[in-house]
Amino acid sequence: MSSTAPVPRFPGGTAVSGLRVYDWESVDGLCGGSPHLHTVSSEAYLVTAGRGEVHTLSMAGAEEHSLAAGALLWFSPGTVHRLVNTEDLTLTVIMSNAGLPEAGDAVLTFPRHIVQDPDLYAEHAVLPRDVEESVLAAASRRRRDLALEGYAQLHTSVLTDGPGALAEFHRAAARLVRPRVERWKELWEANVLAQVRATGQALEELAEGSAASLAGAAVARGGRRTGEGYGMCGRLTTWEDARL
Repeated sequence: MSSTAPVPRFPGGTAVSGLRVYDWESVDGLCGGSPHLHTVSSEAYLVTAGRGEVHTLSMAGAEEHSLAAGALLWFSPGTVHRLVNTEDLTLTVIMSNAGLPEAGDAVLTFPRHIVQDPDLYAEHAVLPRDVEESVLAAASRRRRDLALEGYAQLHTSVLTDGPGALAEFHRAAARLVRPRVERWKELWEANVLAQVRATGQALEELAEGSAASLAGAAVARGGRRTGEGYGMCGRLTTWEDARL
């Protein structure tokens, strides 16, 4: 196996990470992560160990979905989701549009006055860098608790007024990410669209009887990065070249 073999990319720009959902208890007695939505990317959870739930707010209203080893659940952009950890919940997270979630595609459910103020939102959403782990963990937990505060308000609105209550939050989320969209387009074209075009070219070549698209046959391995990061919902494990 060549150590320099390029990673075979997937149309859709798939990204993979491991997630150990936070076991921090919140004010409502549940343990878990920060509620949020993605404005562009779809997401899937493949449960590898433990038990828990994911609570969602979507056009279907407020729902709770049980999670156990072997379960697979995915949701589309605009779906607010909150992971709840009841017993060592561990997931493989699969995202579309690799590069966009890392570039700010996710919007946390902070209280309304924060979500409506881009500067205030950024102040609370960004975690400190180059600090001790205890400081980073505390900041992550504060961010989670603030997102749960806004989530409780939004959840009540959806229960009272129906899924249409999500519309205001969707509009606020769209305003927050709008300044990043031009950069997102560049990332999307270089990653997602490039792979779609490569598949289209391969189909054209095969239709002509050419095997040119198979000439790069290779195997690649992604090295696991050391340590765990602090994500929105838990401690993250990532791999080099995990943007497929």
